[in-house]
Amino acid sequence: MQNRPLTYSRHEKLKSRNTIDRMFTEGKSVSKYPLRLVYVPLEAGMDNDSPIKMGVSVSKKYFKRAHDRNYFKRVLRETYRHHKHIIIDKLDKPYAFMFFYQTKDRLSFEEINTKTILLFEKFAAQEQL
Repeated sequence: MQNRPLTYSRHEKLKSRNTIDRMFTEGKSVSKYPLRLVYVPLEAGMDNDSPIKMGVSVSKKYFKRAHDRNYFKRVLRETYRHHKHIIIDKLDKPYAFMFFYQTKDRLSFEEINTKTILLFEKFAAQEQL
């Protein structure tokens, strides 16, 4: 890994409703329990100032209280921030991602961090042509 700043800037945040809708209709996914990564390549005409657009989500079905969902979203963003180089180094075109926490089990930060690394490596291996 090169000496890059570990940031999650506003340019990397997935905000486009059209991209999110497209992601769920024609996107692919990769999973490593309890995490799931849904992704779709971004089109050339879109505002691609970053190689990745990332969003995170935690289900209300599993965590009824907002402070619980917010905690896991913070953990997902933090693990993404530390390990995004695994994905960025393998990309040849920009992608949009949604990062999901899909269990009611309350895993520790270390467990989620380990699963994130495995998930990102699995994505990188899957997208190698």
